[in-house]
This record gives sequence, structure tokens and C-alpha cells, in this order.
Amino acid sequence: MRRSPIRIGLLPLFFVFTLAGACGDDTTADPDATDAGTDVVEDTAEGDADITSDADPSDVADDAVDDTADDAVGEDAGGDVAPDADPPNLRPNVQADMPPNAEGQTPESPDQTRAPQPEEAAAFSATVRADGLEIPWGIAPLPDGRLLVTERIGRLRVVAVDGTVGEPVEGLPDLVQDGQGGLLDVAISPDFATDATVFITYSEARENDRLAVAVARGTLSDDGRRLEDVGVIYQQEPSWPGGRHFGSRLVFDRDGALFVTFGDRGSALDDAQSPFNAIGAVIRIWPDGTIPDDNPFADGVDGAPEVWSWGHRNIQSATLGLDGALWTVEHGAQGGDELNRPEPGANHGWPLITYGENYDGTPIRGGVTAQEGLAQPVYYWDPVIAPSGMATYTGDLFDGWQGDLLIGGLQSTSVVRLSLREGRVYTEEWLPMGVRVRSVAVARDGAILVGTDAGQIVELRPE
Repeated sequence: MRRSPIRIGLLPLFFVFTLAGACGDDTTADPDATDAGTDVVEDTAEGDADITSDADPSDVADDAVDDTADDAVGEDAGGDVAPDADPPNLRPNVQADMPPNAEGQTPESPDQTRAPQPEEAAAFSATVRADGLEIPWGIAPLPDGRLLVTERIGRLRVVAVDGTVGEPVEGLPDLVQDGQGGLLDVAISPDFATDATVFITYSEARENDRLAVAVARGTLSDDGRRLEDVGVIYQQEPSWPGGRHFGSRLVFDRDGALFVTFGDRGSALDDAQSPFNAIGAVIRIWPDGTIPDDNPFADGVDGAPEVWSWGHRNIQSATLGLDGALWTVEHGAQGGDELNRPEPGANHGWPLITYGENYDGTPIRGGVTAQEGLAQPVYYWDPVIAPSGMATYTGDLFDGWQGDLLIGGLQSTSVVRLSLREGRVYTEEWLPMGVRVRSVAVARDGAILVGTDAGQIVELRPE
């Protein structure tokens, strides 16, 4: 493997991280101006708009930071372990000294936010696996050790085992790179070793200058230079103007069905409260685009047949837990990033309930955080981490991490590691990267792969 020093800004640094105490930075300062050409303009315009709790036009904390600067372990699946007889000396939460944006909001349960850090800080080495990429939005490890990487600008690349970045893969469908849109996630078929099938999400042009997300599949050629037999298997409806809140992560479940996450498009809030469309929703389809019979609205009576859950704001992180369930993290507004375990047919409440507030400090829809019939988040952040990318740790390199959730943080400039107990967050630790984290994956050998807005794929290993 090519080993290179990590570069943060313009300073070369080959390092071993040891996390201790509070770290990271939850300001909206831009540590890296990778996205300045598109998202600064995008979010500045939003800031000039009339900010109301209904329209929520500003995205300074998740999108300006997001894109501007933008089987089971033990008996408790999903990485849960039985409680210790003698609890360890856990450290205070990394944000313990930071006041929340929304004052006076109370979590529904005490373990719903600001979990303590582990007793021992993680020590790890970080090595640049690949460089010279442009917003590496998604990473899909291949069985032979190579990586498929999407660049939001509209390129799909194959990264060799030695870190060489291949020429752009040919044969992609037409797409539009606008604001937070472009070529988004990538996933491979569970049977990739025999069918070489690749799935991608991207924003495409629709009528009247509108955009929406599409899901396509194709076959990667033997030489890795082209996607062949490309076909669209799903198109989000309705389309919407502007380049915000596309969501768009791909996760296969154990049955071989495909989850796809979508955002509320920044202002289609009423649509996010309808189960009859794919705005602010999670859908579940078969790899050919047909609908599983066990979907919650498969008959189409009470919702669109493809919809799994709805009432989400902007899901840019998703993974399958060791419990076999879908876990997601979505952007909140000013505060209110949410970790969810979406159940079939669940309404997750946005924008009727949410933690956090509007960007002018006013309450969102009256500041209501709970309502009968609306799902509560498993966990939330205020201030936000600005999530992007997510993986369940399934390797053996990091001892005791099996089943932990690894979440990319754009504003936290870290990989946020959550350990679980009985389906709840037990500890939260930030693995500092010093740059916005866009994508996260676990390599076949157990190393953690981190895509950053500095254009690098960084490999983390225990020190």
C-alpha cells in the first residue's frame, strides 16, 4: 500500500491520534474550502430568505457545514453487550461543556443525548490510502481489496489496492451536480463476486428546472473501466427546485432488499409528512426496483408501496446493524441531528417534532419535541455533528468494537463512534480527523476507511 502523510489544510502530518477530553469543533467555521464554489453561494442565498419554522430555509449547521465548508454479538444484537457488574470510569461527553442551541428542551429519556466517552481513549494510526479525489461521497469496498468511490462532481473511480486512483468509470447515466447534488452513494450487490452489479444514487434533471434523486444499477466491466447495461430502478417523486437535502444512502438488508434514504429537499416540509411520496423518506425495494410484499404499505392503501418510514429531514448516514436493522443519522437544523432505527411504517416527525431550533434562534413549529404517534430518535445531538456516511464495525482489528456505529462528522471533523447496549447508545467517542468527514466504510481486513472533503481516503488502524 502506498503510505502518505495526511494533509490537513496545507500542513503535512503523519500522526497517531489519541482522543482525550473534549475535541473537535462545533462552530460553522470552514476548516477546508473544498465546497466554496457551490455551497457557500447556495447557503448564503438560503440565509437571505425569510426564516420561518415552516420553511426552515437555512442550513448553516448541516448544509453549510455539511457541504459548504456542506450474526449478533452476545444476546443483544447490534453490538449490544450485557451491562458490567461494576461500571467503568467513563469520561464526560465530548460536548459536555457546550450549551445546546435550543434551551429548555428535555430528552424523553436520559440516555437519548450526550452519552459519556469510553474509559480509555482510542489510539489509532491514520494513513492516506488514496488522494486527489473531489468530495468522495461514497465508498464501496470490493471483494479483491479495491474500492469503488463516488465523487460528487459526477465521477465514479476504482481505487487500486496500492492506492492508485483509476480514470473515471465510463457509462454513468446523465446527472446534474448542483449544490449538494451530483453523484452520491455507491453500493455493490451482495452477490458482487458473481454478478459484478453496482448501485448508485445521483441527482437528475426533471421538468421545469427541477431535480430529484434516481437509483441506477449496472455491471462493472472486468477491467473496471465501464458500467455496462445501466438501468434506472427508481426515481424519487416529486421533483423539487434547488440543490439541497437529497439525502441518498444505499443499504442492503439481510433479505437482499435495498434501503434508499431521501431528504426533504430543503423546503418540501409538508411532503415530508406524507407517506405517499419519497420526500424525507426511507424506501425499500428489490434490486430490480420492484416492491417487497412485506413492506408496510405494500398494498398502496395507506402509503406508497416503496415507503418504509417517513418524516425525516435529511438522512446522509445509514448502515445495517448487527441486529439486522437499518440505522440512520439525519441532519437536524440548528441542533437536532438524530440517530434512528426506522421501523416499518413509522413517522419520525419532521417537521412536527424535532430537537434543536431554526437558524435565527426561533422554535421550529412551536419547539415541540414529542407527540403521540411520532417516533422519537434513539439519540440526538445539540450542537450537531453534521452527519455524512456511516458503517457498522464488523472487523477484528479494533478489539471490542464489533457492532459499534461509525458516523462521519462534517462539523465535528471526526468519525463519531457509538457503542450500544440493549439498543441504546452507551458511549460516544470522536475520532478526530481535522477535516470534514464525508464517507465511512470498513475494509475487508477490518481497517476503517474515511473519505474526507480534502479529497483523501484515509485508513485507520489500531496503534
